[in-house]
Amino acid sequence: MNTTSQPKKISRKDRKSLRHAMAGLLLFIPRLLKLLFKLLRDKRVSNLDKAILAGAIIYVISPLDFIPDFIPFIGQVDDIYIVALAILRLINRSGENVVAQHWDGDIDIKELAETIVNLAVVFLPKKVGDALVRKVNQPDNQNLRLVKVKEKPVK
Repeated sequence: MNTTSQPKKISRKDRKSLRHAMAGLLLFIPRLLKLLFKLLRDKRVSNLDKAILAGAIIYVISPLDFIPDFIPFIGQVDDIYIVALAILRLINRSGENVVAQHWDGDIDIKELAETIVNLAVVFLPKKVGDALVRKVNQPDNQNLRLVKVKEKPVK
């Protein structure tokens, strides 16, 4: 499945449920940024991957985004989408164990990143998703896979 393609028509009730799930995932932004900073210092991560991680960090903290952060909810969705894509790319290139060693969350980091990507494409305008990433290889699965999250925000 190409993650930048919009899913089939979603009912209003399902969309509300997905929005609630995405809002919960947005609480992971600080913890995911912490992960990216740790990965920048890991010698097993290539320089190209470090540049991509640094770009993701800069994108999140920069006030200049495809969708400005002052727009509630959707302004943060593009940020977490970029971070999740960077993490999935790194998992594919360096291995899940490298990323997992730096992750301090209670849930599987790969599953979390995949859930974020799958949910974000529901809310991002297609052109924005296409501009952020041309194609991400994902399993050909038409159903959204969600992680049940009961995570406390980082203090």
